[in-house]
Amino acid sequence: MGSSFYESGENGYAGAVAESVNRAPAYRYWVLSLLLAAAAAQVTPSPAPTAPPVSYTSVSQLNLMLSQLEQVSQAMQVNLAKLRIDKWKTDSNTKRGSEADVESLQRNLQLALPEIIGQLRASPENIAATFKLYRNLDALYDVFGGVVESAGAFGSKDEYQSVQNDFSALERSRRSLAERMETLANAKEGELTELRTQVRSLQAAAAPAPTPLKKVIVDDTEPPKKPAKKKAVPKPPKPNTPTATLKPSTTTSSQPPAQQAQPQP
Repeated sequence: MGSSFYESGENGYAGAVAESVNRAPAYRYWVLSLLLAAAAAQVTPSPAPTAPPVSYTSVSQLNLMLSQLEQVSQAMQVNLAKLRIDKWKTDSNTKRGSEADVESLQRNLQLALPEIIGQLRASPENIAATFKLYRNLDALYDVFGGVVESAGAFGSKDEYQSVQNDFSALERSRRSLAERMETLANAKEGELTELRTQVRSLQAAAAPAPTPLKKVIVDDTEPPKKPAKKKAVPKPPKPNTPTATLKPSTTTSSQPPAQQAQPQP
């Protein structure tokens, strides 16, 4: 890693750290826990929750870790200042690159690192501040590793030995901080699970009781159809016939008798 990371200034450094923090799983646990706490506060009004007290063991562990890191930082600054890069047996471009890296390391150790350590001391179990420190140590480790390698290749034996010891101490501090970050992430995950359960309980308690529904029974079974009765059709009455016997009519026919044809003369 080049020196541009440090030379970008405090704003550039903060932006790079913030970008890394947004991608960290531990930081997502922290953000999600805050969101769930806000949701719980909206469900039912309650006093502002206070942060749980930090255990004495956790604070003691962090203070010891930070004290050791500060000692490593002081030793690094002293040994970096002792490097005589202009005397190294290499080309001028390599010398200028190593000198720029040393200047960037000195600036970080004197300005950025103390500020981040102070933020973490003020909030010992803040995952965001813990990861910010780890991210800074990771950047220091990358740049310092290149300087140590160049010192071993082009510098004196004493120069290489001094910065190599500092490099090993920085690696131990970085590893210890990574282990603490993992422990905090697991603890926050447990708190997050408990918080989810509390939010569900609060939501269930605040929900209005459901209105009992009226039961409507619909009988859709059709009754069996009764066969239709046939109406009786009345028979027409029989005509009354006279009992007397009809006699032949004696009335003469009204037609004139047929004239006989007369013979012609």
